[in-house]
Amino acid sequence: MNRRLLPALGAAAALILGLAGCGGSADAAGGDSTLRWAVTLPAHWDPVVNGSGATFRILSLAYASLTEIDEKGQAVPSLAQSWDYNAKGDEVTFHLRPGLTFSDGTPLDAEAVKKYLERAKTQKNSALFGDLTSIKSVTAGSAVDVVISLTQVDYQIPLLLGERVAQITSPKAAEDPAKLDKSPVGAGPFVVTENVPGSHVYLKKNPDYWDAANIHLDRVELDATPDVSTVVSSIKTGVYDLAGLDPSQVKAAKAAGQDVVFQPGFNASNISINVNKKPFDNPEVVDAVRHAVNRQEFVDKVTFGYGKATSQPFPPGYLAYDDQSADLFPYDQAKAKALLAEAGYAPGQIKIDFVVPAQTTAAEIIQSQLAAVGITVTIKVDPNWATPFFAKDLTLSVYGTTGRESPVQTLTAHFGPDGPLNLSTPYEPEGFEAAVAVARQTPLDSPDYAKNLQAATRAGLQSRALVFTYSLPNLFVKNPRVADLPAIPGQLHWTGVTVSK
Repeated sequence: MNRRLLPALGAAAALILGLAGCGGSADAAGGDSTLRWAVTLPAHWDPVVNGSGATFRILSLAYASLTEIDEKGQAVPSLAQSWDYNAKGDEVTFHLRPGLTFSDGTPLDAEAVKKYLERAKTQKNSALFGDLTSIKSVTAGSAVDVVISLTQVDYQIPLLLGERVAQITSPKAAEDPAKLDKSPVGAGPFVVTENVPGSHVYLKKNPDYWDAANIHLDRVELDATPDVSTVVSSIKTGVYDLAGLDPSQVKAAKAAGQDVVFQPGFNASNISINVNKKPFDNPEVVDAVRHAVNRQEFVDKVTFGYGKATSQPFPPGYLAYDDQSADLFPYDQAKAKALLAEAGYAPGQIKIDFVVPAQTTAAEIIQSQLAAVGITVTIKVDPNWATPFFAKDLTLSVYGTTGRESPVQTLTAHFGPDGPLNLSTPYEPEGFEAAVAVARQTPLDSPDYAKNLQAATRAGLQSRALVFTYSLPNLFVKNPRVADLPAIPGQLHWTGVTVSK
């Protein structure tokens, strides 16, 4: 069994990424190359505080992670050039590239990685502590060897310690976490030179980045995202080079001669149910909701046909997607009504507040579909929705996830007893914990890995706390003068990317 990822693989992956991004621009050989990117600017620049959400993609400009993933979602080297497990599988040693430094000149060595992981586990406002439960202790075996002892056999660690969780921060800068949260200090491909909250962030190329030779952008300018209706015109006129794209604007972008990027992702949206609160403490009511959902309506009206219906926290075709569970609760309004009657509820008797962060088409579809089977839903918009959601105070809500590099992490986030996306904490489906343990204990190169992963998904989908609806790839619009982006699922990479004059 091969448990070592050799340094040569890292070099090969870097070469592949570089070729994938190259568009033949003259700027590939150097020159003043600036990318103007319209984004929702991060509220937090400390990865420990920022946690999940799509903003980790922006933070990856300033930070490098212990590992990366390739186009297939497999772990490949980054700051760590290789790693190996002990025979039992409860200890993994990451071997860092020698001579790494942060942008403030602090050495990026094993001790720095140790301090980062310990901070992520213990800092009071850490958004990552729940992702690191498999890590018992971290020691510096040498300047370049990070030894991680685990609480259990867990072969997911190389995937876990990627962009989502292990964007390593300077230990010197982390001595003042509040300052770090506003002024990032990492070892990524770029260094922040100016940060005006709510307005813009400017970055310049980091010559000390481990893969600087394959970064051809000299400068990145982040500006607050314009109104959805003006994004395409802003790209066409050259105000911006790159921006996120709403599905409703895809046709307009193509008609304007701009490039629409369907970046692969692990995205999935769901209806979140609290089974600890009435009426959802009755399984028949939950099953009624499951059968009331017409996923195709979400695909047609929310994604404009660019998404896919999914009943799982993964898009169809992903490694962890379980084909056996593809249609567990098919759309059936008559069955939903019958289940509510069996539960003792007359049409219109169930009245629920549906708390969402913003009024959206998806929320209106949910309201309409549940009304059609006799459940009255009142939409209540709460801009601070996240606080009661994560406090598990809501009865009914929605959530969308951009997924994780580790599929097991995605599963536990949704279905685990302490999962942040499990509105019904501490409830978990029977058999899930055992199935997840088997998936963790399976080496990533084992022929049984996909089978065991899908079995864990199957067990998780017995949960009454989530009803998944649709998946949508990450949509971007870019000016044709920007070369193709590497097709890394769920992430944005700048290796090989150029901007022509």
